[in-house]
Amino acid sequence: MKKNILFVLLLSIIVSLAGCGIYSFTGGSISAGMKTVSVIVFENSAPIVNPNLSQSFTEALKDRIRTQTSLSFLRVDGDANFQGRITDYNLQPVAIQATEQVTAGLTRLSITVQVKYTNKLEPDKGFDQSFTRFKDFNPQGSPFSSQEPALVKDINLQLTEDIYNKAFANW
Repeated sequence: MKKNILFVLLLSIIVSLAGCGIYSFTGGSISAGMKTVSVIVFENSAPIVNPNLSQSFTEALKDRIRTQTSLSFLRVDGDANFQGRITDYNLQPVAIQATEQVTAGLTRLSITVQVKYTNKLEPDKGFDQSFTRFKDFNPQGSPFSSQEPALVKDINLQLTEDIYNKAFANW
């Protein structure tokens, strides 16, 4: 008897979640019927150009979608489409350290990405928006060039989470 009640309760929860689209247990809600996605390479038009950023950001976004959904990738013209460009890659001091010389105690790396998302099945869920994330680091520890890959990876993870949530979780 308890097994039947538990089964009915579980089934009703699943049906209610499916009523608003396809629910992903990773927190996303994908439009019903959506099966494909396209991610066009994000060109880097920032004043300071990191030569690897375009490829690493694009791959990070694809990885986020690949691990969080069951959508199939198309080169172009998917049910969901992501395209855009990297508009800013910026270093600036955020904390000053006074020793014998005044130096930056912390420096901030910021990356801004302009994203155009189109949803063919529900056009009103599309957007064209900028996303910015940053990471602070200590330039006194080791040279920026040795810290840069890890900083970019962390910022890409933050940016792709924001973009994924905006597209699929309506946050």
